[in-house]
Parts: sequence; structure tokens; C-alpha cells
Amino acid sequence: MADTYRERAPSAALGGAVRTIWVQSVGGAPAVHRHLPTGGVEIHVVVGQGARLLGPLTGHRLEVIPPRTTILGVRFRPGGAPPLPLPLEELVDQSVPLAEMWGGLADRLQHDVAAAGTLERAIGALEAFLLQRFRVGRAADPVLRAAVAALMPWRPVEVGAVAAGVGLSESQLRRRALSAVGLSPKVLQRTLRFQGFLALAQAHATPSGRVGRDGIAGLAVDAGYADQAHLSRECLRLTGQTPRELLHGDVERCACGHDHSASYRPFLAGRLRAGPVPVTTV
Repeated sequence: MADTYRERAPSAALGGAVRTIWVQSVGGAPAVHRHLPTGGVEIHVVVGQGARLLGPLTGHRLEVIPPRTTILGVRFRPGGAPPLPLPLEELVDQSVPLAEMWGGLADRLQHDVAAAGTLERAIGALEAFLLQRFRVGRAADPVLRAAVAALMPWRPVEVGAVAAGVGLSESQLRRRALSAVGLSPKVLQRTLRFQGFLALAQAHATPSGRVGRDGIAGLAVDAGYADQAHLSRECLRLTGQTPRELLHGDVERCACGHDHSASYRPFLAGRLRAGPVPVTTV
């Protein structure tokens, strides 16, 4: 059994809430997986063992995956988590057994995935389960969804302007974001900006051509950072590595060697709609 990792876009019915679905299979030796902050939560189903929820991250989290393990993962968009019994601010930087959130429903999910027989059927069972959870839960907050969209990278705005744009005060927006996303609007904005940088690197994007800006430095500016030093500070804070360590010294791959194009496609689509990015020093 060789180590493999692949991502795929979710079904259209889940596209508004789910960013990507991924499958990781580990061969005969343990594997170290570096989870990075994305602004959203994840569900990890370890085939034949159990399932857990990874809350919103404010920094990286290292996980040692045992040999001969297969994990199905669902990476949700910020504010896109399925109905949970707790506000997400209580799950920040936590990894919690899914049974603590959904009781016997988590056992049913694990059974359906293990009994599927093939990975495609297992993914289908996982998506069907999530669709059912969304049907029985409360609908997503459309005001918060609009605020999250405004905080995406490529066209930085002040949080106060975002709050005003959706008809809330800054304190109201903060309370609703902490409950439904787990992060304050400002922390979410900084996390999404870094995700935008990774999206450019994953796509082998060519920097926009500003004088003296090429490679990592150019992509840093294009993602909305003041300069490469600004990016480096944020990268160390969020990942525990410098940009060159994370990208193996270039902008054409991440250090893990995985293809994350399905995960970052939504960011790049937003970039095309937004146009050039003004530089921010926030």
C-alpha cells in the first residue's frame, strides 16, 4: 500500500458549504500530516476506526497517521459547518470525536463508510450523510455568508466596512462570526489572505509583474501582503515554517507534495472576479 493523497470537488448540492473532499491513504510507515488554518472546520473519517471533527485552527497542527490507515476528509468553507450542538468558538484548535457532537449518528456514518466497499462509494455515503445533516439543521446565516464572502482575499476591506455592508455593527458581526465560524472577522480575514497566497503558489501563478517582485515576493504582494517579510511573519505564525520551507524553496509546490488544486480553485475564481489586489499592511 503506497502513500496517496487526492482531493476532489464536492457534489453540487454541497458546494455552498464544502470546499473540498480529500482521501489520504498511508502505506507501511507512519506519515506526518501538517494541518493548516483554512478558516473552516473539517470532518475526518478514519476508515474502520472512527470519526472526528477538527475545529477552526489558529495555527498548524501536526498529526502522525499510523501505517495502513485511510482517512476521508471534508474541508468546509468558513461558516459552512453542518449543524453542531456547540458554537464553533468552543471548538477552536480542538480535535473532538464526532460521537461527542452527534452521538449514534457518528457511528452510523462510520459504518456506512466502512461498508461501502470502494472509495467512490465511501465518498458517496459521506456526502449523503452530510446532506441529511444539513436538511435537519438550521439554514446557514445568509448575512454571515455575505460577510465571509467580503472577507475573502484579493480585495481587502476594513472589517467595519464589511459589517456596515451587511447591516451589522462590528460587535454584532464579531459575535455571529465567533459562533458560526469560530474566528473573529479580523482573524478570519488574515487566514483567508494566507490561503489566497497558497492558492497562487499551488496554481503555479505568475506574479503580476510589479518591478522587483518575482517568485514568492511577487505572489506575496499579489495576495495582499505589504511585502515578503509581511508574508513570512504570517506564514511562521500560521504554519510554523517560512514560506520557502513550506514550498520547498519555490512557488511551484507545497512541501507535502500533494495536489491541492481542488481546494484552492474557489480562491482563484474569486481572484478573477475581483481583479488587481491593492496592497494592505494590516
